[in-house]
This record gives sequence, structure tokens and C-alpha cells, in this order.
Amino acid sequence: MPNPFPGMNPYLEQPEFWADFHNQLIAALARALVPQLLPKYKVVMDKWIYKIAGPAAIAIGKPDVAVQQSRHSSVIHTTIATPQSTVQPIKVTVPLLEEVQQSFLEVRDAATQTVVTTIELLSPANKRGEGRQKYEAKRLQVLESQTNLVEIDLLRGGDPLPVENGNMKSHYRILVSRAHTRPIADLYTFNVGDRIPPFPLPLRPDDSEPIVDLQWLVDELYDQLAYDYFIDYQSSPPSPWIESDLSEFLQHRRN
Repeated sequence: MPNPFPGMNPYLEQPEFWADFHNQLIAALARALVPQLLPKYKVVMDKWIYKIAGPAAIAIGKPDVAVQQSRHSSVIHTTIATPQSTVQPIKVTVPLLEEVQQSFLEVRDAATQTVVTTIELLSPANKRGEGRQKYEAKRLQVLESQTNLVEIDLLRGGDPLPVENGNMKSHYRILVSRAHTRPIADLYTFNVGDRIPPFPLPLRPDDSEPIVDLQWLVDELYDQLAYDYFIDYQSSPPSPWIESDLSEFLQHRRN
């Protein structure tokens, strides 16, 4: 069964599907770009580590420090007399941080290994809480550098990442920021009923920019990974959803 939506399938935004879809789409995008960029550029996949407590990530970064216990640490045993207590402990659950790996792409100069373009596919943690703050700090570093930025937001939940004079409402958006034209950038906005617009991948100013057909990749992954076997389209649409969106969804399901 093909993707029943003309563009992004909002059911893939659900937590049980998103992490896998995110990584699969990043990998598919890398495979699609490599033959278009050779031999001058190479595509490298990297990962960030998210520490998640509940629905929002509270830390983002590359693991670079390991804390180890000394093999020669000594243990001192002491015996202390304690009075008997009638208070019995209660079993409780303490909050733990869940580690999630998020992939992103870098287009590098094949000769110098200089990062020319960073491609980010946003996750829910990028748009909420402390995870958002840390992603915005990373984003600002890229925007203040000579590296191009492509930021793909296929999530309706959370507030969109900030741009000036372009905060119109839309379900999804793709930001293409070229280093040599900043602060001016191209923002592509689209909704559930729209096809994902193709966009040019920024490289160095003198090089032609290949067109990225993200819609084709999404549809291919939906078919290849058989998401239709696992998504329950009879269930209520995933939130956030407003009444006008719901009528649009029902129309697509009837078709």
C-alpha cells in the first residue's frame, strides 16, 4: 500500500514510528546525495545523543567524556549499632534519562574535509524544553559560520524554530540557509495536504545545487518499510490536530 497522504504522513510523527523513520530518512537522503556530489564532495552521517526524561530531551551533545571507577578503590567496612525501626520502605520509581541517538548529515569537501553543508532533520526534542535550547545553540553556531544549513521540520508538534518575518503558520517547513546570503534564507512551508516541495542543496557558491526530492524518499521508505502493516488508520489521528486538519485527513482516507 502506498503512502495514503500526498505529502508527509502525519502518522509517522507518532513516537512508536518517528525514531526509526528519522534515521531511515537520513540514511536514504545520504544515499541519494552521494552520486550527485561525487567527486568533489562526500556525505558523512554523524549522530547526536539525546538524554530524554519524559517527552522532552534535556541534553544534547556528542559523548566525549567517560567516567570510570578506579580499579584500586578501597572499601571500608564499619559496623554501627542502629536501633530497630518499625517504618517500612515504600517502593517508588525514580526518573531516569533515556538515551536516544539522532542522525544528521554533513556534506564535506572531499579534499579538505571542510564541512560545507549541515543537514538537520528535527526531532521532537529539538522543539521542546532544554533540548530545544541546546539545539538552538548548535544552530546558531552553524548560522554564524561559513557552513550552509538545511533544516527539515516534518513534525507538527512543538513551536517552529525561529526565523524573522517568516513566522506564518504551517504544519511543516524546510529552511535553506546559504552562508554567502545570510541573513537572507529560503523557507519552504507546506501542510498535510501538500506534497513536500523539492529544494536545492546549497554547496559552494560556484557549484550547481542538486535538487533534493524529499517526497520521493518519504514515499519509497513508506513502501519499503511496510509502514501500512503497522499503522492503524482507524484510530484517532495523532495530535496535534485541529478541526480543519481532521476534515482534510478524512478526505484523504476516503480517497
